[in-house]
Amino acid sequence: MEPVIVVNLKTYPEASGKSALNIAKIAESIVRETGRKIIIAPPQPDLALICSSVSIPVFSQHVDNVKPGNTTGFVPPEGAKAAGAKGTIINHSEHRLVHADIEELVERCKALGLLTIVCTNNIRVSRATAMFHPDYVAVEPPELIGGNISVTDANPEIVSGTASAIRSVAKGVGILTGAGVKNGRDVAKAIELGTDGVLLASGVAKAKDPRAVLLDLVSGITD
Repeated sequence: MEPVIVVNLKTYPEASGKSALNIAKIAESIVRETGRKIIIAPPQPDLALICSSVSIPVFSQHVDNVKPGNTTGFVPPEGAKAAGAKGTIINHSEHRLVHADIEELVERCKALGLLTIVCTNNIRVSRATAMFHPDYVAVEPPELIGGNISVTDANPEIVSGTASAIRSVAKGVGILTGAGVKNGRDVAKAIELGTDGVLLASGVAKAKDPRAVLLDLVSGITD
């Protein structure tokens, strides 16, 4: 599977509105220059704008297991699809869902042609989630999210263990890791530990020079 860097901009003010568009365009230019794969997940209010402005894959940060209609304030998968999203993050540690909803959302997204990244917090949950056959499982220990120590240094066993566990039950599911990932070294270590890439947020969203950070990140992917 092609290595990928997934950038979740969350709702950081430094990465919302025009700033989100700027980061997405920087990512697009780096993809053209390097041939590496970058996915951007902008704040939900900016989703349609970003989708219509760049050629790289744009994901929704979240979808809800509700039907389109009288569901004010929710984001059904159909809404993300209509905005132009190529996929979605599901069950981020900051927006947890119950297991049954995760399974149903993966199926609904498949039917719509939306790719899925399901976030998990440990090896056991990662293995169980892989049985739903999302496109990716992203393991992120919650205590390390937003910190300055990468999961690849703080807890490499959860990364390699998740990779082994998932590949034992669902070989076609991609594996990502995140939490504290900041640079190309972290990306290289994640891939060395058995993943197909990383999911990160603040390292790019809050960066004074997003281009420099993204270039550093993709440098961790080698042929």
